[in-house]
Amino acid sequence: MKFLRKIGIGVLLLGVLAGLWGCDVAKIKDLSVTSVGVKYLVPTSSRSMDAVLLLGLDNPSISFTVQDVTGVVKHYDREIAHFTAGELPVQARSVQVYELPCTAVLADKVSLLDLLAIAARRSMEGLTADVKLRVSLKGGKGTVLTFNGIDLSQFSD
Repeated sequence: MKFLRKIGIGVLLLGVLAGLWGCDVAKIKDLSVTSVGVKYLVPTSSRSMDAVLLLGLDNPSISFTVQDVTGVVKHYDREIAHFTAGELPVQARSVQVYELPCTAVLADKVSLLDLLAIAARRSMEGLTADVKLRVSLKGGKGTVLTFNGIDLSQFSD
């Protein structure tokens, strides 16, 4: 399960950071991640799981919201899971740990045993993610960002 947590954290962290840096709002680029963790991870069926990720952010800028996060995790170009994440409102000029609810569902023709075989290798080599998200300001103005081929091995210990 620790391996699965790293995948979820890595995908989400990279998507959130990339989304924030892509937004053309002054000083959002000064945002820093102070911590990353998992509050809980619960299998909801043999093909899906729910989680709450903990994301520590130091935001010296204005408030914004990350929303509509969707994506797919791949193992050597084979889709293994699709995921979605809830809305993440980030407060202005704050240092805070945020909770982000997420759900993952195994891709068609992928079994729990397939996923466990990948996790048993204890390596994130070959794992990539495609992420789509929306970053918006309080008034609703925002942008949709898409990131393909994010190498998840960069988040391994």
